[in-house]
Amino acid sequence: MAKLHSEFERVVLPHLDAAYNLARWLVRDPVAAEDTVQEAMLRALQYHAGLRGDAKPWLLQIVRNVAYAVLAARSQAAKQMSDCDDPAWSSDPADTADTPEAALARDENRHHLDRSLAALPAELRECLVLREFEELTYKEIAQVTGVAIGTVMSRLWRARQALMAMAP
Repeated sequence: MAKLHSEFERVVLPHLDAAYNLARWLVRDPVAAEDTVQEAMLRALQYHAGLRGDAKPWLLQIVRNVAYAVLAARSQAAKQMSDCDDPAWSSDPADTADTPEAALARDENRHHLDRSLAALPAELRECLVLREFEELTYKEIAQVTGVAIGTVMSRLWRARQALMAMAP
């Protein structure tokens, strides 16, 4: 049993940040994202013995499934959250070495990107986050999302087009 846990720590835990990032973009709530990742990690630990291949897409697929379950439960409760204006939603803390003008411009750009990504349909947003932020290959994204590679490519193209249309 200890060997299984050490193998889990070695293979799966390095992808914890990627799991949180995906969960955050899917559920759009930092606290719910933490809960989503915790539940996903419990499931991953439970089924780790059956892992074949690369752990990152495997883990992100579990995170995706848990995130969509969270969203479905949220939808059933008719509770719609809009955290786009929440300061906790910003991508990274401000770099204090910047001038006030540079920091303001960066924060405005980040806020615009956050709003634009949040406005995308979930299936487009998840493909874009997995490709651009997590740097997964098209094949890995297809594995995580359960769609064909052509569909991944189409969704990425549509997501990028939508973001360009929203550009200031």
